[in-house]
Amino acid sequence: MNVMGDKATLFGTGRFVQSSGEEPTRDEAAEAAEEARHRLQAEAGDVESMSVLGAMLLRRGDLDGAEPRLRAATAAGDRAAANNLGVLLHQRGYPEEAAGWWRIAAVAGSAAAAHALGRHHRERGDEPAAEYWLRQSAEQGHALGAYALADLLEHRGDTAAGQWMRAAAERGHREAAYRLARALDRRAAASEGETGRGDGAGTRPPAGAATGTPDADEAEQWYRQAAARGHRRAALHLGAILERRGELKEAGRWYLTSAKDGEARAACALGFLLRDAGDTESAAVWWLRAAQDGDGNAANALGALHAERGETQTAERWYRAAMDAGDDNGAYNLGLLCAEQGRTAQAEQWYRRAAYAGHREAANALAVLLLQVGDTSGAEPWFSKAAEAGSVDAAFNLGILYAGRGEDRVALRCYEQAAAAGHTEAALQVGIARLREGDEAAAERHLRCAAGGGSAEAAYRLAAVLDARRPPVPEHELGESSLNVKTECEEWYERAATQGHRRAQVRVGMLAAARGDVVEAARWYRAAAEAGSRNGAFNLGLLLAREGSEPEAAVWWERAADAGHGRAALRLALVYARRGELAEGQRWADRAVALGPAEVTERAGRLRDALREELSA
Repeated sequence: MNVMGDKATLFGTGRFVQSSGEEPTRDEAAEAAEEARHRLQAEAGDVESMSVLGAMLLRRGDLDGAEPRLRAATAAGDRAAANNLGVLLHQRGYPEEAAGWWRIAAVAGSAAAAHALGRHHRERGDEPAAEYWLRQSAEQGHALGAYALADLLEHRGDTAAGQWMRAAAERGHREAAYRLARALDRRAAASEGETGRGDGAGTRPPAGAATGTPDADEAEQWYRQAAARGHRRAALHLGAILERRGELKEAGRWYLTSAKDGEARAACALGFLLRDAGDTESAAVWWLRAAQDGDGNAANALGALHAERGETQTAERWYRAAMDAGDDNGAYNLGLLCAEQGRTAQAEQWYRRAAYAGHREAANALAVLLLQVGDTSGAEPWFSKAAEAGSVDAAFNLGILYAGRGEDRVALRCYEQAAAAGHTEAALQVGIARLREGDEAAAERHLRCAAGGGSAEAAYRLAAVLDARRPPVPEHELGESSLNVKTECEEWYERAATQGHRRAQVRVGMLAAARGDVVEAARWYRAAAEAGSRNGAFNLGLLLAREGSEPEAAVWWERAADAGHGRAALRLALVYARRGELAEGQRWADRAVALGPAEVTERAGRLRDALREELSA
């Protein structure tokens, strides 16, 4: 048989008559001229022109015009024509006859025909024959053959699938590039899990492995190749990788590309990106588009947007749309919406629906709701279920529940579980428990975690632990010493103080006074006093008295004494005694005796007796 070259192969990248989207469109006039040229040469008996003309007519959908040309070229031994004749017959509904021509072309060396024949056998369940022909196609370098072979082997669990998927990707097959990227992504994610370096991802679609590993870096490159060839899901994943890396502008471009191609998840992700940039109106447009395409996450985002605007009815409608799309967050968000409106019964109903569907935060919210109405026994199993599912808040709340019952050991285990997952208040509770047990090293470790997470109480307690380790220095009641250098403990005190922790503010004031910084000391004492700290008011009074402002000092001492500060009451008694206001001095001395502590009670008692004698003289 005189077998010609494959230059006229129409379906080198596909079995059916359709544009692959990967070839540049041709100028219509030039194509018409080429068709006319091939038509003349075909009429003159040129076999290759017959084959090319038949392929052109087939591409255009003119099956009646294409068939006689393809049959004539096939009869003359053109394997490309035999392959395309098989395609034509397959489209006419004659698969067996089509397979016969594909076999002729495949035996003659047509990789495209071998691929088509392999697909034909696979569709009929003949996997051995399918593998044989697909392998023939793949080994000749045919991208679709390599991809179809990889798909078949992957379906069977054959490890050689990866080799052929890579071969297809390297030959430009965009779906193969995407699937190869996904496989590498999953491998990278598994590797991250094994080393305990999970990225804690996201709420945003799609989740993926963290960047920085060889597999993840290679996956990104394949995503890029597939996305550049128009693969919308590859563009979505590439956008997600870039967003996680902080390259938001490029991420937005790929999300936009994917969204315009109809990928709802990309439209949703683009909405979040725009929302974070402050453009909520544009975000809403993309969320609407995604939600209308059935994306539950986008429907929830729209619901939240309308809820923030006070448009609760519209918010509820979108939350319901999210539920209809199969997103359990819709029911959870409906529960939150009802709870905010005081519709407790409806909130419980929606929380239950989401919780029964496995929504861990809904289970936690349901438990909190039950606890608020006094149903402790009903709350506990939901806290447990949510905690087992990984809800950090539920583990912490379960600890509070057990602590309230006096089951401190069980409570501590719950706190430890939550603290291990990064819960700040849980870490604080573990730190406090370890301090009570005398395990200062473990206490410090947990207090550092909690303080680093923003807990003012943890920062104060950590500072106190570090403060206790410092060598003792002489101090008078203002807290003055020769210490002039800020230590780590003072830095933690200051962190807690800036967060409004009153005892920390008092301590920072004392340390500032010890350094001789009266202005700074007064600032912190005043902040604490105005927030209700009686020690802050007392120390501010001492500072003012020392600076010669005794009348203002008396004002702060009175505030401290009214709050139960015995030393402040004693100071007031002394002030009024010096002024000659003996009755008022006696009244404050009586108050100081009652408030204590013992040393104050003793001194105030002597002063009171002296003032009483003076008054009765």
